[in-house]
Amino acid sequence: MVSVEVRRSSISGSVTCPPSKSYTHRAIAIASLAIGESTVTNPLLARDTIATIDACKILGSDLKQNANVIKINGKNEFPAGDREINAENSGTTIRVATAMSALVQSGRTTLTGDESLRKRPMQPLLDALKQLGVDCGSLANGTPPVVVKGGGIKGGYAKIIGDVSSQFISALLISCIYAEKDVEIEVDSEQVSKPYIDATLATMQRFGVRIENNYYTNYHVRTQRYRPASFDVPNDFSSAAMMLAAGAIAGEITVKGLNFELPQADAKIVDILHDMGVSVKLDRSRGAVSVSAPEKLEGDTFNLNNTPDLLPVVSVLALKAKGNVTIKGVAHTRIKETDRITNIAREFKKLGAEIEEFEDGLSIKVSEKLKNARLNAYNDHRLFMAFCIASLLTDKCIVDGLESVDVSYPNFIDDFRKLGADIRKV
Repeated sequence: MVSVEVRRSSISGSVTCPPSKSYTHRAIAIASLAIGESTVTNPLLARDTIATIDACKILGSDLKQNANVIKINGKNEFPAGDREINAENSGTTIRVATAMSALVQSGRTTLTGDESLRKRPMQPLLDALKQLGVDCGSLANGTPPVVVKGGGIKGGYAKIIGDVSSQFISALLISCIYAEKDVEIEVDSEQVSKPYIDATLATMQRFGVRIENNYYTNYHVRTQRYRPASFDVPNDFSSAAMMLAAGAIAGEITVKGLNFELPQADAKIVDILHDMGVSVKLDRSRGAVSVSAPEKLEGDTFNLNNTPDLLPVVSVLALKAKGNVTIKGVAHTRIKETDRITNIAREFKKLGAEIEEFEDGLSIKVSEKLKNARLNAYNDHRLFMAFCIASLLTDKCIVDGLESVDVSYPNFIDDFRKLGADIRKV
């Protein structure tokens, strides 16, 4: 495990964050199902998205990469044969590719991943696919590895829970347009992470497909075809949220190159920073957000049900708040790459924060100067970045898990250092 040392420092300047992981996944998967040549520009080339690229190649689409352009010749059904897909650490990859695997003409597709991914739930998606006529199952009690037999999606009606992951719905929507008959999807329970479904629908629309959506409770998926298209991946608000948090606690920063047209869940960070008393300047026409740190942030209560990836970011902001910061609605973050609620609570206690942990969130209060500590990111890319930013408020911290950042933000350390962070490998 590779570690970094971060010392108290102020940051300033501007940064352009990497392309969106969410949109890169979706554009590549959907282009791989569009007959004809599509072009995806400005893709994120990181561990998770490379897993999706590899999965689509293994299924049978033709993908060719040249610099920051990927040309894709897709198929609405894939050649017969057995195959194995390793989704590495990517929940989006394994869930979207599981549904796509039903479109193999015949043969078994086995999908697996790393140790963390093999603990993440798949049964709700598998049950929905079974209702739609797909022969599939888990080899490990509802988690990966999973096996999908080809032969197509029959269609009809499926009921699925919405309170575990929005990725199940996205996976069904992306592939079910090629079912033999129309598909009705009913969501049983409150849907989490709704903006990620919005991102799926927006990407599908760019490739010529529209889905009837009744307030995230019911979807009518007509049989139709994707048209090849050109898709420019927007820069990532999830990564931008990390850097904006750094500016909000330790200086001032401008994040450039952001796109406010396509829905991104973590654009919500702009409202959260404003609510916590941060000076925020928003320039939609230039795609820029600027923040500067006040002496103290305001405590508040935030429901992050639709923006679970902001849990680490808001937790970091809480370390500079003059009152309690309570985060609710994020029970589903317990089954992300790690149990993020428990792990944030455990590590921030080392810093001297007062933490109350409950099933769907945290309450964080800081009464005294933060302590120096060694923080374990549990091989979770978002925790690693968040812990590095939190360390700016201490005299010195060691953060373990540098190797995890290539999942979503391979240049994080370089960008962080350019802004003035005193960070080095140890």
